[in-house]
Amino acid sequence: MSGKRSDYYYDLPNRLIAQDPLPERSGSRLLHLNKKTGAVIHHACFFNVLDYLSPGDCIVFNDTRVINARLYGQKEDNEKKIELLLHKRIDDTRWEILCKPGRKCKPGDSLLLCDGKLTVQIEKIIEGGLRVAKLAHDVPLDELLAVYGETPLPHYIKKPIGNPERYQTVYAKYDGSVAAPTAGLHFTDELIFRLKQNGVEIVFLTLHVGLGTFRPVKTENIADHHMHSEYCRINKDEAEKINRAKKNGCRIVAVGTTCCRTLESRACFDGFVQPGEGWTDIFIYPGYRFKCADGLITNFHLPESTLIMLVSAFAGREYVLNAYREAVENEYRFFSFGDAMLIT
Repeated sequence: MSGKRSDYYYDLPNRLIAQDPLPERSGSRLLHLNKKTGAVIHHACFFNVLDYLSPGDCIVFNDTRVINARLYGQKEDNEKKIELLLHKRIDDTRWEILCKPGRKCKPGDSLLLCDGKLTVQIEKIIEGGLRVAKLAHDVPLDELLAVYGETPLPHYIKKPIGNPERYQTVYAKYDGSVAAPTAGLHFTDELIFRLKQNGVEIVFLTLHVGLGTFRPVKTENIADHHMHSEYCRINKDEAEKINRAKKNGCRIVAVGTTCCRTLESRACFDGFVQPGEGWTDIFIYPGYRFKCADGLITNFHLPESTLIMLVSAFAGREYVLNAYREAVENEYRFFSFGDAMLIT
């Protein structure tokens, strides 16, 4: 077990950071890692994930949908340009937001966005540079975002995406995320249909991805890092599917770290999950004992991030870093639009 942030660093050439999605979602590469031995079993095409899942296994997807959360405008009392990111809805009129430049957005300031159709009144500054703000608009907010909002791509993607739907999973359903659950981007409707044909149980849950998932770890002692809370939900029918598979001795395979965190947030000590909804700020790093998830499909994550720490908790830090080094040597594509890893 390692509690130092620097122990999760690895060298990554910039050329391996994927800037575009591949033409075919399931045409990405797949590295299969054995979490018990640390062996990289196969280098394959993602579509071949079918070969590694057995009838009765339960594969769990996050059906959140990314909103057009990035907006541009100006301060009401001058023409200073402001970039705003809607982070998390608090209630019907108030949101947590991020502003750039933050020093120009103080409590009491008003911002005008969407050609003046949206007014944002900043109330206070909270942890992590976030602001609590009250939104006023005559046009429904979702309509404004559809017209004026932009997909909030990660900072390491340096150009606009041609088709914003490629930053959504094919099964995205419930609006609420500011970033995609990227492990799910590899799945197509055809691949999910084939999984069902092969007897794999398909389950959906929801976690609205916020800054908690991607906020950098700044403390050297990782236990001092605090996760922002994110909303998650598992309904009764889906929980019953998970619990039935668990009872039958079948594997629960989480598609992405967001699914894994939701399962572990809702799981009891016996591994069975409780249906329900609420907020989770669970931070999983080595030393954590997994209760529900048996397998994990995940992308390759940023060095020193909470995501690589979760994966290291699941499969062992040395095993994961060795697999990452092998992925670099084989020129895998990294991060949101990159290739994937299956850990079983």
